[in-house]
Amino acid sequence: MKLLIIGGKGTIGKKVSAHFSKKHEIIIAGRTSGDVRVDIADSESIKAMFESIGKVDAVVCIAGEAKWAAFDSMKEEDFYIGLKSKLMGQVNLVRIGQDYVNEGASFTLSTGILADHPVELTTSPAMVNGGIHSFVKAASLELKNGIRINVVSSGLVEDAIEKYEAYFPGHNPIPMKKVINGYVKSVEGKGTGEIIRMYDNC
Repeated sequence: MKLLIIGGKGTIGKKVSAHFSKKHEIIIAGRTSGDVRVDIADSESIKAMFESIGKVDAVVCIAGEAKWAAFDSMKEEDFYIGLKSKLMGQVNLVRIGQDYVNEGASFTLSTGILADHPVELTTSPAMVNGGIHSFVKAASLELKNGIRINVVSSGLVEDAIEKYEAYFPGHNPIPMKKVINGYVKSVEGKGTGEIIRMYDNC
């Protein structure tokens, strides 16, 4: 298969890319690195990316940002960061990308445990993650030509403990191999409309 991985140079993305590269053709896209540049917060950038790479069999997005801050300090524009980047960025990847993928292709989006188990400072990312989950379930009912869509939702991954452990007291780190398997299930499996949760508990 020919796979497009957006965010393939990040903490999770580089491990996912390395795994898929063993048996598939990989194109890595990113805002500042990769085989092709893309800013998922910009619809024109997304379209230009698809125009440049041709048809693909799977699109995996492990990108997008949202602001972490205390709720009483958040301004309206702070919420728009996550809405425009992580939420609408991934929605637009599917909306635009459906015309640039082969029949029977798949889209795999990414969220995280905050959709189900928010912690302090996460009103924006928790809201965005929950919105993506609902979008995936609804879009799966309407995508044509056998196109599938799923979302992988990970907990605190082992490779990011140093950066995020203080925000997730008592959470059990998720082995990277388990996270990778979530993306494998979405890309190489047959399911659609699934929220693939890579955490059993907090």
